[in-house]
Amino acid sequence: MPALLLAAWLLPGGAEAQQATPAAPGAVRLTEVYAAVRAQNPRLQAIAAAVDAARAMQGAAALPPDPTLQLGLMNFSLPGFRFDMPTSMAPSVQLMQMLPIAGKLGRSGELARQRTAAAESQAAEAGWEVRSRAAMAFYMVFEAERQAALMRSTLGWLQDLQQVAKAMYATGEGQQSDVLRAGVEAARMEAELTRMSAMRAVAAARLNGVLGRPAGTPVGAPVYDALPAELPPLDTLRQWALRHRPMLEQGRLEVAQAETRARLAHREIWPDPVIGVEYGQRRAAMTDGMPAETERMGSVMLGFSLPVFAGSRQLRMRDEAAAMGRMARAELAGMQAEVDARLSELLANLERTRSLLELYRREVLPQARANVAAAFASYRVGRVDFMTLVDAQMALGRYEQERITMLAEYGRDISELEMTIGRELPASPATLTEEP
Repeated sequence: MPALLLAAWLLPGGAEAQQATPAAPGAVRLTEVYAAVRAQNPRLQAIAAAVDAARAMQGAAALPPDPTLQLGLMNFSLPGFRFDMPTSMAPSVQLMQMLPIAGKLGRSGELARQRTAAAESQAAEAGWEVRSRAAMAFYMVFEAERQAALMRSTLGWLQDLQQVAKAMYATGEGQQSDVLRAGVEAARMEAELTRMSAMRAVAAARLNGVLGRPAGTPVGAPVYDALPAELPPLDTLRQWALRHRPMLEQGRLEVAQAETRARLAHREIWPDPVIGVEYGQRRAAMTDGMPAETERMGSVMLGFSLPVFAGSRQLRMRDEAAAMGRMARAELAGMQAEVDARLSELLANLERTRSLLELYRREVLPQARANVAAAFASYRVGRVDFMTLVDAQMALGRYEQERITMLAEYGRDISELEMTIGRELPASPATLTEEP
């Protein structure tokens, strides 16, 4: 009877069937996570508000300064504050307006438009970064949940095996060391299962954080959607990154802003005219007993700003703009080099992971399962000991767990690759799925 119970677990389809992932209610897909991130992430909402603020102020950048209106009482006599002097005016109204010349307003408007476009690119880049963070957390939940499922299956196998070992030892067919070894492995697996459950809770909390939800919000079982197994060549990915990556577009806009600032700085030394008009009135002196009449007067003024501190202000603005231009160009070159290096790294990682997954599917896992079956057959006829049987089954469990880890790693790298090129990958004829 004990041997029959052991066979039920080790015959083809026994333990393997126990490893199937149960269908959990409320399953979640990565596409659903992406949609929730776009709608709920607080960081993206804050950046969108910053873009709205930049757009709101864009039109004002090309406007001249506000005019100045002055009201006054002029030339009253002291100390009596009387308006009986010939030059007294009450009231006096003066309106002044500065008009920047040499295209300064046009350059300021162009700079504001570039600043708004850069803010939009920054918002798009933040969207890809948050999207990638959500994918990282999603695949962490996937890995932890699938690992825990495998561990529960292995733990059940070990617990049943422990009972078989005890029964065989009681009938004189087994050894006490077999019972102890099965008990040790079961205890170790329980500890690993506890650790993996904690990792699942941590990953779910991270995902909830990206989604802007309370950390304790339940997260359903992740569904591993098919991923492209064939990727475009490196040169194509580079071209896509240059065209679509918001970070590179933002860098190009910052270079353009630096050039606009440089042109504006060279015009700052030009004096800006100030024009003004003034109106005043006074009462004329009485003549021949006739009532005094009100005399009205007007004035027109024209002035200029004087760049008397040009050596310390306007010329230094040119130096600052030139330095900012060099910085922007250097940062753009660094971004391009970083993107290029990351593309090469991600392609290498994805190819390695895909090859390993294929190797595990075709050779490693089938051979490990065959090894378990062979160990059981040999154990039944006394050719191998109990420890060899346990080791074979534990090795199969490790290989299954490694495969789950590689699936999660492949999904994370695909998401980061899409962030690096700034667009989703096209559909591939060959896909990679969770099914072995």
